[in-house]
Amino acid sequence: MELSHEDTLRLNVLLKNVKAVRIDEQAMTVHGLSERGEAKVKLSPNCRPDRYLKLVREFLSGVALGSPGGYPIYLKRWTRMGQISATALAELLMLGEPEAVTAVVRAEGLTEELARRAWWASPVSETARRILAHESIRATALGPELAEFLVEHLPFETNAHVIIDMVRLILQPGLIDAERRQQIWERGGENNVYRVGFLVAMPDNLPGDAPPRAQLATHRESLGALADAGNELAGLLLRVLDMRGQIFIATAEAVLLRPKDQDVVVELLNATADYFTAARLARPFSGDVAVALVDADYLCAQGADAHPALAELIAAVPDLQPEIKAMLVLACANESIVTPVFARTDAVGTVMQQKLLPVTQTLFEQLAVLHGGDTVTPTTRRRRRQRPS
Repeated sequence: MELSHEDTLRLNVLLKNVKAVRIDEQAMTVHGLSERGEAKVKLSPNCRPDRYLKLVREFLSGVALGSPGGYPIYLKRWTRMGQISATALAELLMLGEPEAVTAVVRAEGLTEELARRAWWASPVSETARRILAHESIRATALGPELAEFLVEHLPFETNAHVIIDMVRLILQPGLIDAERRQQIWERGGENNVYRVGFLVAMPDNLPGDAPPRAQLATHRESLGALADAGNELAGLLLRVLDMRGQIFIATAEAVLLRPKDQDVVVELLNATADYFTAARLARPFSGDVAVALVDADYLCAQGADAHPALAELIAAVPDLQPEIKAMLVLACANESIVTPVFARTDAVGTVMQQKLLPVTQTLFEQLAVLHGGDTVTPTTRRRRRQRPS
């Protein structure tokens, strides 16, 4: 079976004059992007539509790549990893193949021109997200355009992991204005998945307000001196006690109280552990928050023999040792601590929260130490709501 002679001729002419191809399967039309705008070929199939579209893609591949078998199977296995020569990117956009567009937008050699062609060829959320992952493209006029598309698409996205990734990308500098940013933050009041994106993208510049800890005024000078001398733990403690750090703590606690699903929990824990990276002094992640507690106690007790900077910090601000220990624990509390639970259940919502409580109870306690208030968990929160007035 071959393409009709009319389609063969028209497609040959199209391919000589365009830089990217998109196939509308429903309308059985091949669109091409040229310097003068769009061109199109209305197909005249001589067999079943699905079979004919396969023939069209084989034809496009034969012209663009010299491979008449369609988009090469072996390319599908590794182009999503970005492992493809920059010289082949333009040719891939001539295939009318969504997988080929994905390969292009993931490639390290993506340029603004190629990004614009890819966006035309596949104007969907995944394409926009993959393009915005390139710092060089974010700085162009295309960056804000793609960010605006994602903002408009956000309310219709249901996958928590994708929402977090979209918010993270949108919040990168120079893409949206303060008003748009505030609107997205306010949506997080109803769907806290959005707030996790903020924790990942801008942990030190979250919207909102929170008073700094009272201890900050007392210890600012001594902590500042240590931080200026290169003590990263002192710098982290300053960061946590100040207003911005308190907003981060409050936001993380609020999300942990009512996460939507497992993706939210995983992304939240990773974002929190990253925030406290400077306090990651213990052995590699054990996957057990109880071990993290034991390690934190050991480090604080051993003094300079365990870690000189930690001993120096404790000596300077001994009354803040509970806060220092809390930072050590949270720095080790990434997704590994919930992996054993998630390996046994696919629960979501309140059922998931209850199953996680034996693990997250310790996290709630550490967060309470850092904000200087009572420990709040999903259980205590429900009890307070049910308490008669």
